[in-house]
Amino acid sequence: MGCVGSTAKDEESPKGKKLVKPKAWKHPTPLSQAELTRMREEFWDTAPHYGGQREIWDALKAATEGDQDLAQLILESAGVVVDVPDMSVCYDERGAKYELPQYVLSDPINLVKES
Repeated sequence: MGCVGSTAKDEESPKGKKLVKPKAWKHPTPLSQAELTRMREEFWDTAPHYGGQREIWDALKAATEGDQDLAQLILESAGVVVDVPDMSVCYDERGAKYELPQYVLSDPINLVKES
């Protein structure tokens, strides 16, 4: 017997799928950490202008910056439904779609290490 709110480890969250680490990806040209950071900042600054709620975009940003367990908690608290387990496609409770590019979800495999 477990707690009232406990679930089996492999069950999906009531708000969507259990998060998984995004697949490895490669940018067409090698990026420095500064370039990747600039791309991410530009995305997060402009994303709310393409639709959806500002609060959901803020929750998605916070979720991408934390570990998977924290991300799952943030998304569930904000009412975000994860359609694709790597968070690349999510919906809010009103049905608005939120698509996240690979570069905000993980670092590319050809990230240039700055010395």
